[in-house]
Amino acid sequence: MTSPGIDDAGTNRPDQLSGPAPELRIVQHRVFRGPNVWHYDRAIQLVVDLGVLEDHPTNTLPGFTEALVEALPGLHNHTCSRGKKGGFVERLYEGTWLGHVAEHVALQLQQAVGHDLRRGKTRQVKGQRGRYNVIYAYSDENVGLAAGKLAVRLVNHLVRAEEGFDFATELERFIVQGERKAFGPSTQAIVDEAVARDIPWMRLNNASLVQLGQGVHQERIRATMTSRTSSVAVDIASNKELTLELLGAAGLPVPKSEAVRTVDQAVALANKIGFPVVLKPLDGNHGRGVCLNLTNEEAVREAFDVAKAQSRGGLIIVENFLTGRDYRCLVIDGKIAAIAERVPAHVIGDGEHTVEELVEKTNADPRRGVGHEKVLTRIKIDSAAVALVAEQGLAMGDVPDKGQMIKLTLTGNMSTGGISIDRTYEAHPENIEIAEEAARVVGLDIAGIDFLAPDITLPVRETGGGICEVNAAPGFRMHTHPTIGDPQFIAKPVVDMLFPPNTPSRIPIIAVTGTNGKTTTSRMIAHIFKGIGRKVGMTSTDGVVIDERLLIKADASGPRSARMVLQNPRVDMAVFEVARGGILREGLGYERNDVGVVLNVEPDHLGLKGIDTVEQLADVKAVVVEAVPRNGYAVLNADDPLVRAMRRKNSGRTIWFTTAEPGSEVREYVEEHCGRGGRAVVLDHSEMGQMIMVREGKRTMQLAWTHLLPSTFGGRAMMNVQNAMAAAAAAYAAGASLHDIRQGLRTFSTSYYLSPGRLNELEIDGRTVIVDYCHNAPGMIKLGDFVDRTGAAMDVTSEFGKVSRIGVIATAGDRRDDDMRELGEIAARHFDVLIVREDNHLRGRPAGECAQLVAEGARTAMATGVRCRQVEIVLDELQSTRHAIARANRGDLVVLCVDKHAAVMAELESYGTQAQPGALPEGRDDFVGDPDYTPAEESVVEEIPAELLEDTPENGAQR
Repeated sequence: MTSPGIDDAGTNRPDQLSGPAPELRIVQHRVFRGPNVWHYDRAIQLVVDLGVLEDHPTNTLPGFTEALVEALPGLHNHTCSRGKKGGFVERLYEGTWLGHVAEHVALQLQQAVGHDLRRGKTRQVKGQRGRYNVIYAYSDENVGLAAGKLAVRLVNHLVRAEEGFDFATELERFIVQGERKAFGPSTQAIVDEAVARDIPWMRLNNASLVQLGQGVHQERIRATMTSRTSSVAVDIASNKELTLELLGAAGLPVPKSEAVRTVDQAVALANKIGFPVVLKPLDGNHGRGVCLNLTNEEAVREAFDVAKAQSRGGLIIVENFLTGRDYRCLVIDGKIAAIAERVPAHVIGDGEHTVEELVEKTNADPRRGVGHEKVLTRIKIDSAAVALVAEQGLAMGDVPDKGQMIKLTLTGNMSTGGISIDRTYEAHPENIEIAEEAARVVGLDIAGIDFLAPDITLPVRETGGGICEVNAAPGFRMHTHPTIGDPQFIAKPVVDMLFPPNTPSRIPIIAVTGTNGKTTTSRMIAHIFKGIGRKVGMTSTDGVVIDERLLIKADASGPRSARMVLQNPRVDMAVFEVARGGILREGLGYERNDVGVVLNVEPDHLGLKGIDTVEQLADVKAVVVEAVPRNGYAVLNADDPLVRAMRRKNSGRTIWFTTAEPGSEVREYVEEHCGRGGRAVVLDHSEMGQMIMVREGKRTMQLAWTHLLPSTFGGRAMMNVQNAMAAAAAAYAAGASLHDIRQGLRTFSTSYYLSPGRLNELEIDGRTVIVDYCHNAPGMIKLGDFVDRTGAAMDVTSEFGKVSRIGVIATAGDRRDDDMRELGEIAARHFDVLIVREDNHLRGRPAGECAQLVAEGARTAMATGVRCRQVEIVLDELQSTRHAIARANRGDLVVLCVDKHAAVMAELESYGTQAQPGALPEGRDDFVGDPDYTPAEESVVEEIPAELLEDTPENGAQR
C-alpha cells in the first residue's frame, strides 16, 4: 500500500513549474545538547531551503492538508499558535510554509515512538529568501534527527509523489529504530522519577548506563543495577545453587536442589529428590533454559540439553518442583516495593481460530514488541512451544474450544511473552517478611525474589511452596505496566535510596562568558574556592583542570568539556569558561548554572555562523544568563550597555560590577539597584588608590585595594581589576565569605603557574617581557592601556632613559579583514615597534595574508602620527619571539601576544644565561638593540611593499 499523495487536479502544482525541482532540502542540521540561542532546553535545528516551494504555502497545494492529516492523524492534537487542539490543522488550511509543516511532522513522528515532545518554532533565516530555521525538541538525538529527515521526505512526497516511497513502511522502520535507541522500561522509569525531582542525568553510553547527579554527588544505574549494588551479591544471585544454600541456611523456605554436570548425574539426582523436578542453568537469567514439571527420567534427559545450551559454566541445577502460581516480589532497599503474579505466555481459544492464528492476534497487540522494547513481549513459536501445545493434545493448526487456555511456555517471564497481574496489596505479611529477608541474605539493594506458591495471600510455610530464585537487576515493567491491575511507582524507592530527602544531587556551577577576560576570571574564581578547600573542576581555552591538575590540554571552553567535569566523581564545584563557538555549536553542556557571569560583549568573531553584528553576539552570550534559575545570580558588567540589557533575560537575581566613578550615570543606576536591596561590586577612588567595595542593600563592605592585588600590576592592569571584581561578585553569589574572596584575590597572580598565557611577566637580560593571549581589537585596547601605564612607570624609574615598547601581535584567520586591520591600527598607538606574526592554524587563509592585513592597519595608523615608527613581519611565532628580544635594549618593554604560550615560555627561559646586548647609543632611534643581530634566514624581516598597502582585491584587502 502506498502512502497518500496529492491529487493531480489543480493548475498551481509546483511540479508543473519550470526551473528547479520542487523539493524541500535540509541544508544544515545541528543538535543542541543544552540551553541554546533558540530555547532554554535541548533542541534540534534544521536549516531548510524551500526553493520554489517558498511561493507555495499549504493552502495553494490541492489535497496536501488532507493527505498529511490522513498520514499522521495525531496532528489534530497540535495546538500551534492557536492554543487549542486543531490549531495547526487550521493553519494548514489557511496557509503556512512547508518548513513550519516539517517542524510539526518531526514532533509528531517522535510521538509515535513514545517521546512526548511539543516544543518547536520555525523562523526565516534573515536575509535569505526561502530558507528557514526549523527548531524542535528531542529526547534522543538520533531519533530526533531521523524524525526531521523523514518529515522532510514526507512533505516532499505529498507535494510530488516520490517513486518507491511507502510512508507506512518508512514509519515502521523509524519506530523500530526509535524503540531500539530508547531506554528500557526499567531505566526510563528511574530517569523519569529523577527528572520529576530535578535530579540531573546524562546517558553515558548507547545502552542503559546512566549517571544521576553531578560530580561528587553522582550515582550510576544500569537498568536496575545501581552504583550501590554489591558485586558479591550479584555473584551470589548468579549462582543459583549457592543462593538456595544460603537461603536454606537462614531458615527460609526453598526447594531441595543440587548442581550437576552430566545428564546421568541429573537423572540420579532427580530420582533421589523425587519427581517432579525442575532443571535450569546455574547462571541463567530471564527464564532461559528453565524446564519445569519433569515427571520421569526421559523428560530429564531431554531437558538437560535445553538447560545446558543456556549455561555459560556448564552446571545445571536439579531441584524439586514446587507447585503453585509464579510470583515476583520486588525488594528495594530492604523493603517490598511491588508484587506481581506472572502468567506464562498463552492464548485463549475462541472456537474459531487455530492456535497459530490466536498467537498472531495476540502479538498484534501494540503493547507487544521485540525483547524489552515495549511493555509486553511478542510470543515466540519455537520447537519448545510446539511440543508444549502437543502435550496439551493440540497441534498449532487445531482450533481450541472457546475459553480453553493453551500454554505456550512453562515459565511466566515477561521476556518470553508472559503477562503480569499486580498483587502488591494482597500478599500475606509473612510472605513479605520472607522476601525481604531473602534480599538481605543475598545482599542486594534491588532484588527480584521469585516465589512459587498456591496463593500469595496465605503463608507459604503452611500452604507449601517457597523461594525458587533471587534475581539481581530485576525488570520493572511487570510492575510499572502490569497487564492487569494498577501500576506501581517503584522508581520512587530506588531514587529515595540513591538520593534520600534533602540530599544534594547538583554541584554549584559558575559559568563565565564575554569577549575578553573569560579565562583569567574563571581562574580567579577557581583559585578562590580552591583556597576554601573545594575540589574545583574548571574548563577554559587552555584545557580541563580538576583540582588544579591539568587533565586535558586543548581549547576546552565548549559543552563537551563541561560534561567531562560534571562526570568527574571528585568535583564538588564547577567553573566553566563558555565561548560563543560552543553555544552556537551545541548549546551549553548542562541544564543551568547557579551563577552566570558576563564580562563584556565586543565586536569579535563577527561574520561567522550567522553572527554578523555585536547585538547578535550579545544574544549568544545571553544564553548563560537565560540559564540562571530563579534562585541563582547573574553577574553583569554595568559599564557595558549590551551586558546591562541582559538583566531582562535573567530569571534570578542580578549582581552588578562597575568601575564607573561615583556620580556617573552608570554608578547612579547601580546605587539605585542596591537601594532596593540588590548587590553590586563597585570601585571607589581616593588619594590612597582604588578600593573594591561590595554593596548589599545599605551595607558597604571593603574588599581590597587594587594595587595590593598581584594580578593588577599595582592597579595598572585595569582589565584585571574588572576581572577581579567579576570574580569577587561570582564568588560572593556562590556563598564565599569576603575574607575568603579577599584572600583568594590577594594570592592570585599572573604567574605562569596560575595563569599561563595571561599577562605573564619575565625579566630577560634586563628587558621586561610580558606574555599575553591578546588576539583581537577590543583586547588590544585594554592591553594597550596597560602598556601605556606600565611604560610610563618604567620611564620614570629606568636608568637607561626612554623605554622602548616592542610588541609581537597576531590574530586568528577567521576574523574579518577589517577586524585584522583594526588590530594593527590600535596596536600602533601603543608600541614603538610592531612585529606581526601568524598562528600555525590559518583557518583557511593563505600564509602571510593575515600578517599583511594586520600590518596594513598599523601602517595606516602610522600615517596619522601615532607612536609606532616601524612595522615588521616575522611569520613564525618562535622566530618572532627571538627577533623581538634581539631588537630590545636593556630596560625596554617587550609584549608578546602568543598562540602557543608553552612553547614561547620555554623559548624565553632559555635566555637566562645568554650575553646581554648593549644599550642604544645616545641619539639613536632605529630600535636595533644588538648591532650584530640578523634574523634567521627562514624568517627574514619583511618590509611591506607599498603596493600591498593599496585597497585592492589582488592583495587580499577585500574578500
